[in-house]
Amino acid sequence: MHELKARREELAGILGKRIVYVYENGWMYELYVKNEHVIDYRIHSGIVGGRWVRDQDVSIAHLGHGIYKISWTEPTGTDVSLSLNIEARRTHGTAYFPRWIELDPAKTVCYQNEHLELMHKYRDEGPTYPKMAVDEFSSICYVEDCGVDNESVITCAPSEISAEDPIMVALRPLRK
Repeated sequence: MHELKARREELAGILGKRIVYVYENGWMYELYVKNEHVIDYRIHSGIVGGRWVRDQDVSIAHLGHGIYKISWTEPTGTDVSLSLNIEARRTHGTAYFPRWIELDPAKTVCYQNEHLELMHKYRDEGPTYPKMAVDEFSSICYVEDCGVDNESVITCAPSEISAEDPIMVALRPLRK
């Protein structure tokens, strides 16, 4: 119990945060750091825009004041490493997409949690290699504290978010 409390204190600057960031290539992502080992996310634009995921297991490390690294492997076989500097409002992300996603990214544009068996099937059928590395910086354009383990933060596809949701209001200038 003491270890969990110490871990939560170490990660207090990112736990419960809903963060939207836009990569230099124009891809927009929304991340909710649900707790010290789970995230939810939506992809608003990019080759897999429209995809959304809940309860993705991750590793989170505190690298320094306001700086965190989140890493995970998706059921699709995609490996992701995301470094966030909350105070500077910058991220650096690297995603290693299996070849099958590069060839047909639309296969992953869904609510992944309802299609885990299919994602595993695609992953296992491949091809996996060569992997496509996407290595980009991004700007954080929105941060909101939603609290830890809040199941109401990411509940639908990006296309289904209400126009009055605070995130959509904040993002209107970016979507023009």
